[in-house]
Amino acid sequence: MTSLTVNSKGQVTLDLLRHLDVAPGEKIEVNKLRDGRPEIKALRARGKISDAFNFLKKKKNRRTLSIREIAEISQQGWTGKR
Repeated sequence: MTSLTVNSKGQVTLDLLRHLDVAPGEKIEVNKLRDGRPEIKALRARGKISDAFNFLKKKKNRRTLSIREIAEISQQGWTGKR
């Protein structure tokens, strides 16, 4: 078991990047369980990578998208907003 020291800002440092398979800039979720213990999970993108690119499929009566529209749609799909 590892003991941690709380700093003057009330923070502790955990070396969880490799354990949770996350990289700097990615998000984690911390929940307090009923018994007071914390539960820490890596937030994963929802959906499949193919979902981000389904807009490329040709559909009837659909106009051609601009580069800007393609970039906006791909960003939404990549972040799980689409």
